[in-house]
Amino acid sequence: MAEENTYNTTPTLDEIVFENRNKAYGAYDLRTNYRSMLTKAFILGTLLFCIAAITPFVIMKIKQMQAKETTEVNANLIDILPEQEQIIEQPKDEPPPPPPPPKEEPKIEVIQNVVPEPVKAPKIETPPPPISEQLKTTTGVVAQEGVKAPAYQPPPPPPSTGKVQTVEVKPQVSETQVYTEVEQLAEFPGGINKFRASVGNNFDTGVMDGDEGTVKTTITFVVERDGSITDVKADGSNKTFNAEAIRTVKSVKNKWSPAKIDGKPVRYRYRLPLTMQFE
Repeated sequence: MAEENTYNTTPTLDEIVFENRNKAYGAYDLRTNYRSMLTKAFILGTLLFCIAAITPFVIMKIKQMQAKETTEVNANLIDILPEQEQIIEQPKDEPPPPPPPPKEEPKIEVIQNVVPEPVKAPKIETPPPPISEQLKTTTGVVAQEGVKAPAYQPPPPPPSTGKVQTVEVKPQVSETQVYTEVEQLAEFPGGINKFRASVGNNFDTGVMDGDEGTVKTTITFVVERDGSITDVKADGSNKTFNAEAIRTVKSVKNKWSPAKIDGKPVRYRYRLPLTMQFE
């Protein structure tokens, strides 16, 4: 039976080629194992390719999982509010005050001066006062205590006819003093609204956390005689907002038209309120 099965087996091409040859040579072994080696190489190459392709996505996913959550800041700049004018309340109608009490005129002292009539048996009369006493006050029939008012008063001096000329002395304009009140205000080219827009556009909202809400400050600076800006300050409660506001104002390079007094340029301190909202 064994001889019959061996006889019916169909030899392969490699067995026919290497019949009666040294099969221990490497070529025969290489040809017989070629298909299995090719299959293994294909599978191994496919696995390596898949690993190389998937590795960047895995690394990126790991970095995303390890990265901290970023907070998006939505800073909506609102219009910079101009300084509101103070509303002066009109006083309510009140009843007029009562008239002052009439002023009582002081009583004038009067010295009794009566010349007694001659009679047979004259009564004891008050003798008239001496002339020196009569000149000190007013005389009359009945004596009265009061304020001394001489009967003779010197006439008032004649009114002056000369005209008094008043000369207005204007203070000298200083080149170093910083004024807060001037005849002509300092102006930015294009108007103050253009300056506000430049400040709003150059403001870096990334320095803020984003949850501050409405933040206010007042910026003051000196407009020099040549139109440049110096001594920029901010007095708001948020230090980060103040620092960025000062940087933004200094970044505006356009020069101002200086303030003037009596037609001469002077140093002028300008005051600018600034309001922004961060949500």
